[in-house]
Amino acid sequence: MTETSAPRSQFLSLHLLETLVAVLPVRDENGSPKAIVYGGAERHMITSQARRRAERMHARNRANAGVGPLAGRTTGLRTREWALLTARALETGHGWEKDDALTTARAVLEATGLKFGDPAKKTVANLTKVLLFAPADTGERIAAHIAAAAEPLRTWRDEYLAAQSALAKPKRGARKTPDDAENPEGEAADAKNLPPLPKQSRAAVLTALAPRDAIDIALYGRFLAEIADSPNVDGAVQSAHAFTIQEAEQIDDFYAAADDAKLDRKKNALDFLDAADDSGAGMTGYQSLISGTFYRHAVLDRRQLTSNLQAAGMTPAEATEAATAAEQEFVTAFIEAFPEAKKNSTASTGSLPALVLAFEGERPYNYAAAFQKPIDENPQDKGGEGPAGPAGVKRLLTHHAFVSTRRPDIRTARLLTYDPQIDALLDDLEALGATRADTIEGLTP
Repeated sequence: MTETSAPRSQFLSLHLLETLVAVLPVRDENGSPKAIVYGGAERHMITSQARRRAERMHARNRANAGVGPLAGRTTGLRTREWALLTARALETGHGWEKDDALTTARAVLEATGLKFGDPAKKTVANLTKVLLFAPADTGERIAAHIAAAAEPLRTWRDEYLAAQSALAKPKRGARKTPDDAENPEGEAADAKNLPPLPKQSRAAVLTALAPRDAIDIALYGRFLAEIADSPNVDGAVQSAHAFTIQEAEQIDDFYAAADDAKLDRKKNALDFLDAADDSGAGMTGYQSLISGTFYRHAVLDRRQLTSNLQAAGMTPAEATEAATAAEQEFVTAFIEAFPEAKKNSTASTGSLPALVLAFEGERPYNYAAAFQKPIDENPQDKGGEGPAGPAGVKRLLTHHAFVSTRRPDIRTARLLTYDPQIDALLDDLEALGATRADTIEGLTP
C-alpha cells in the first residue's frame, strides 16, 4: 500500500521554529511586548489570537483572489457591521433609500435576537454588540429577502419601532433604578412585548447567518450566544501561543522623526539665526522591539473539519474534497501568514521558518516541553548550546524522535526548512524516520 492510499489519522500536528529580529508583532494595552514566564524564565509571546486571525485572513484573501486550493470557495466575515452591510446591499442592489434601508436592516436583525449599541450614540447605534462570524454574502442574502418581502416588512418595522419607542419612554415621575443604568436601551426586559419578526423572515435571516459552506468557519469555529437557534461550530483548528525558546530579549528603541518642511527651511536659511529656529526633530519617542527564536504549534482535527462541512449541508464526498483543500490551505497559512503589527517598520511579515515539523496522530501532540529549559546561547565551550535556531532544531527533533518511540500512532513525519544551515544540520542528525519536503505541499500526504 502506498503512503498516499494509507488511511489518514485524525489529527495533523504542526510544529514550527522561526527566528525574528527587532520586531513587535503583538502588544499589550501599554504598547509593550507580550510575555509569559515559563521554565522560570521570561519569554516573549505571540498570542494564538493574533496568529489565528493572520492565518484566517491569509487563507481568505487567497481564496477571494482565486489563488490556492480554496480558490472560489465561500469564506466568512467577522464584523459588527451586518446591519450596515445589509443596508448597503439594499441600496445598491435593490434601489432602497439609505435611511429606509438602514432602519429596516437594523430592526430585522435586532428582532432576530442580535443586540445593538445605544441608539443615542451614532458611532455604535447600528453595530451589533458582539462580533459575528458569518459567510461573507450574509448581508446580500438578508437584503434579498427584505426586498422580496418589502411591503409586509415595512409595515412590521413601523409597528416594531413604534412599540420600541413607547417602551423606551419612562413613566412620568418615575425614578431611575440601578437596572436602568446597566441596561439603558431597555432591550432584554421589553423584547417580549415587541411585535415579533414574521416567522418566514426570521427563518431567512437564520439561514443567511448559518455557517453554510464557509470554509474558514468550519476551520476556526464560531460561537453565537445571542441567538439560541443559530448553529454554533466547534473549530477544527487548535492553536497554541508562540513563545521564545530562549529568555526574552527586548530593547527600547529611541526614534526621532524628521519634519521635512522644517529641514527644508533650515537647509535654505539665509543666516544661522533662521536655521536655529528650525532645529530639532519633528517628533521623538520610544518603541519596544523584541528578538528571538519562537516555537509555534497548531493542530488540525480532520474528523471535526469534515463533520462541520457535512453539518453545513455538504455530501460526504463534497466534504472530503473541501476538507482536503482546507487542510492544504491551513498548512500554507500556518507557515506563511504573520501578524501585521509594525510590518512596514520591521518587515516582520517577510520571515520564513527555520524548521517545520508535520506529522499525524490519533491525538494532538504539543512539544512545548522541549523548551521548558530556555536555551543558553553561550558558545558550547562555555557550557551553552550556541545560537537558539540550530539548538532549537536539535531539541525539537530529539524530542520528537524520543516521543515517537513511545507513541506508535505518530506517523508520516515530514520536515521543511528555509534555512541552508538547518538543511545541512538535518543531514548530520541521525535518522529520525521523517521525510524531507521541499515545498509546503509536501508536508501533507
